Amino acid sequence: MNALDLLTAGDALHRLVAWVLLAMSVASWVVILYKLWVLRRAGRDVLRGTAAFWQAPALEGAAERVAAFDRGGLLRPLLAATQAPPAGTLAGSGPRGQQLTRLLRGALHQGTQRLQFGQVLLATVGATAPFVGLLGTVWGIYHALTGISSAGQITISQVAGPVGEALVMTAAGLAVAIPAVLAYNWFGRSIARIEAELEGFAFDLRDLLAPES
Repeated sequence: MNALDLLTAGDALHRLVAWVLLAMSVASWVVILYKLWVLRRAGRDVLRGTAAFWQAPALEGAAERVAAFDRGGLLRPLLAATQAPPAGTLAGSGPRGQQLTRLLRGALHQGTQRLQFGQVLLATVGATAPFVGLLGTVWGIYHALTGISSAGQITISQVAGPVGEALVMTAAGLAVAIPAVLAYNWFGRSIARIEAELEGFAFDLRDLLAPES
């Protein structure tokens, strides 16, 4: 059974399961390739951008140095968050250190959301694709055995073919799920490393602008 037979053979439920698995596979691979590009670039840009910031002679020109490297927009929101909030508002109340903590935390959350893009989809595909494939297998075996029982005399060859074709759906579900699970775990480690760099930069930035007395 080739891929085209898997998508077109069987009844409506069998074809639906096959098309759902195909959609899951395409969606997960699109996310995997996109996140490979985004996280690889983000990891380099964060390291280069923070190095450029601390090598700047003054704070006024540091933002321009960072912008040259921060293509993903992960560091610039942190620098923008250091601007003093409007006076006379709750955001502008309290010591400067507390203001920076609140503003930098919000900027970090924005960057984290961009880095986490697609993780939910990969986790969902990895968790559900095997069961979707198993549904197709169970349904295919049911119909195979129903057809065999109505044929009268049963031989091993009559059972092996239809049941083997039904089991292909389980293999298809695993083939969809395994790359998604591996990518989810690998991206999770990469995201954690980048987030640690961003949090360290935000902490150092707060200490620079509002040192503890």
